[in-house]
Amino acid sequence: MQSEHDRITTPVTADLVRGAIELERTAVGLLPHRLPAWARAQCADGQLAMAEAQPSGVRLVFSTRATTVELDTLSTKRVYVGAPPRPDGRYDLVVDGRLLGGSTASGGNTLTLDMTTGSATTTPGPVGTVRFTDLPDGPKDIEIWLPHNETAELVALRTDAPVEPTPDHGRTVWLHHGSSISQGSDAASPSTTWPALAASLAGVELINLGLAGSALLDPFTARTLRDTPADFISVKLGINVVNTDLMRLRAFTPAVHGFLDTVREGHPTAPLLVVSPILCPIHEDTPGPSLPDLTALSSGRLRFRAAGDPAERASGKLTLQIIRAELAGIVEQRAAEDPNLYYLDGRELYGEADAVELPLPDALHPDAATHRRIGERFAKLAFDGTRGFPGRSA
Repeated sequence: MQSEHDRITTPVTADLVRGAIELERTAVGLLPHRLPAWARAQCADGQLAMAEAQPSGVRLVFSTRATTVELDTLSTKRVYVGAPPRPDGRYDLVVDGRLLGGSTASGGNTLTLDMTTGSATTTPGPVGTVRFTDLPDGPKDIEIWLPHNETAELVALRTDAPVEPTPDHGRTVWLHHGSSISQGSDAASPSTTWPALAASLAGVELINLGLAGSALLDPFTARTLRDTPADFISVKLGINVVNTDLMRLRAFTPAVHGFLDTVREGHPTAPLLVVSPILCPIHEDTPGPSLPDLTALSSGRLRFRAAGDPAERASGKLTLQIIRAELAGIVEQRAAEDPNLYYLDGRELYGEADAVELPLPDALHPDAATHRRIGERFAKLAFDGTRGFPGRSA
């Protein structure tokens, strides 16, 4: 019987990591990023910095006979002043394509956010360990999906049998960009965010550039999509533009064209799917910004409200209904010369009937059951061969 002293430590290197755009060597370990350093240098926004360093869709992938796996990580956990404590980020264990369980890491840094003032403070904490034991004996492919909602610096990987990189099985690559909903906000775990579920159902390799609060048509995001190898691409646009009250209609339409132009520079013929926002009742006809509902916050609940005035639509303020119509028109216009460009109305993923059955708990983000529904519907609608995306691959 092996003891802890008999375990093998394997350096966490790039050939064991999938789904990241870049890996940064820190004083502690290896930090996955979902935007490259040059892009991060072009924007000092703290929300973007937090989102891109949260490794949604990033996983450690390796082959081994090990029955015990340990991963030391330094996490950064979020705490919202006045709101209930958030659960620790989950690490999902997938063995030969099947989700076998999940675990969390204790310790870690704490990022305290005050939604009423916008302040953020970080308190350092210790490295924690994620443990998976009693794994099936024999050769197997293992994936450890990193938390979609907290930063994880990878410190050490230990096993009771040797580890080697999993061979490339030649699966097609789906590159996706969107908001916090695409990043996985309020999903149960990293392998059950809607993009992860859709990728699993379609049998494709996911690179998730869902950036919470930051799907804002930034040129550096478009260039990152342009420069990332992929077989097909989807961009889910609109909700963050509304809930940050970032731009008016006059700026939005050219910005979308410019974003798509940039993506097309690197992927001139790849199937490209533009997805409009899912139903969000507070912003269907009311512009942003989205602000915390202080009444709910005072009772320990995090909930949002639309703070704009519907009358401001006349001066170009954006709502989700306006954005959907504009995106549909942009795709129709461009598709005349771009036969591989497609449009999907987000309400086909989550619409009025869904909102009655599964209302958004905080008025913005879907819960775990809704993530599953969106993922299943996306897999059926996008990967059915009618929008350029292939059917399920081996």
